[in-house]
Amino acid sequence: MSDLRPEDRLAAAYAAIDLANADDPTLAGDPPRPYAVIYGERMTAWLERLVPDASDALRIAVRGQHIRRFDRPRSEFPMDKPGYFAWRNRLKDHHADLIAGIMTEVGYGEDDVSRARSIVRKERLKRDPDAQALEDCACLVFLEQEFAPFAARHEDDKIVDIVAKTWIKMSAAGHAAAVAMVPALPERLQRLVGQAVAAAGERRD
Repeated sequence: MSDLRPEDRLAAAYAAIDLANADDPTLAGDPPRPYAVIYGERMTAWLERLVPDASDALRIAVRGQHIRRFDRPRSEFPMDKPGYFAWRNRLKDHHADLIAGIMTEVGYGEDDVSRARSIVRKERLKRDPDAQALEDCACLVFLEQEFAPFAARHEDDKIVDIVAKTWIKMSAAGHAAAVAMVPALPERLQRLVGQAVAAAGERRD
């Protein structure tokens, strides 16, 4: 596929990422579809809103942030903090390697491939605007799509803690997008978001 025209490479990379994610055994939506595919689409939708002029490397990293995440289940690692971080680091390598392979296959050069690898690994979060954009997209997908189901399963204190940690990871642009969602949330979640934002401010001080 390396003979693709440059203008066709991004669409080919998206298609390859979606095909790789189509094996996800977890289904969602109506009609049911592989959740990994839906997640990639949601990430892309947020990136288009936050960074409409994003580079191909950023677009591909965002679309493939969790590419075949289901290959590395959390249960393969010890259920403690060191095990969690080992799992996260293994996932970063897994995602970066798969993205690099796809980009090379569709004709991207070494510089673009290396850039996408760095972004998806979030190697310079808070200092690299592209890595920060990816993190913002992930946080916004969580708040928009996953926050309410998560909150239904957990106590208030845990929710406040998770949202505060999420808030700290986000940029000013991410905060603005998140704040715009709050009025549509149920009253309990609005209250908890307010508490989480206050807690995040205290942790930064």
